[in-house]
Amino acid sequence: MTPLPQPFDRHGLEAPVTPVVLSAPHAGRIYPEAMQELLRLPVAALMPLEDRLVDQLAIAARGPHTLFVATLARAWIDLNRGEHERDPRIDAGADPMAQPQASLRLRSGLGLVPRRAGAAGDVWKRKLTAEEVSARIVAHHRPYHAAVAAALAAARARFGIAILLDIHSMPTLPGVAPAQLVLGDRHGHSAARPLVTALENAARESGLRVVRNQPYAGGHVVATHGAPNRNVHAIQIEFDRSLYLDPTLTGIGPGLAPLAAMLSRMIAAVVETVTPTALAAE
Repeated sequence: MTPLPQPFDRHGLEAPVTPVVLSAPHAGRIYPEAMQELLRLPVAALMPLEDRLVDQLAIAARGPHTLFVATLARAWIDLNRGEHERDPRIDAGADPMAQPQASLRLRSGLGLVPRRAGAAGDVWKRKLTAEEVSARIVAHHRPYHAAVAAALAAARARFGIAILLDIHSMPTLPGVAPAQLVLGDRHGHSAARPLVTALENAARESGLRVVRNQPYAGGHVVATHGAPNRNVHAIQIEFDRSLYLDPTLTGIGPGLAPLAAMLSRMIAAVVETVTPTALAAE
């Protein structure tokens, strides 16, 4: 059986050269053999769980900033969920007492290991053993977050501040004129307001419809790494994936280049906002 890949690809230097670190935890597209043997569904049915090809957007926009991209598909393990968000319906190692009030996403089948893939239904042929899920946590979940945390610590040590931009994509939201971009800062708890405002203003100048925290306020990544009281800030960025994918939502479309240019301007706006702090730290 083919060995599993490393949990992430790093683009840019291990020690960030700017205060900004980028992350794409739902961009993985590798479905390992060990996984496929356990699937009830064809791999194609799991693709809607991906932030399809959002890594291509992030790579095109990143400039000198360090970027982490997950390698394994979200269906294998969701890096934007906490280790405690284990679903007892498909995970023998789940402890219901650890989450007496399970979140809506967990109840919907979107826990640490997703149980369902939307309308396609249940993902797994059988319940996973505690050891199987724990192995995924140790081999893929923890290393990803450790690497992100180390990069943020290095950025803060050098510049006095660190900002994590967690890049995602979303289905088109309902409504007559739905938001095309959602900025999530855990309702002000994971990042300072001026940083979110800088992102929002740059996006609005490009003509995008932007909202904050609705319906996505930010998941485990920004909740874990955002600590404004320590000058480490984390913001989740959700783009409508129709902005950069083709009409089938499976391949790159003509919107990728202009959207990447806009994301680059958003990142630059954040850097400009913190430059006096960064220079003072130098």
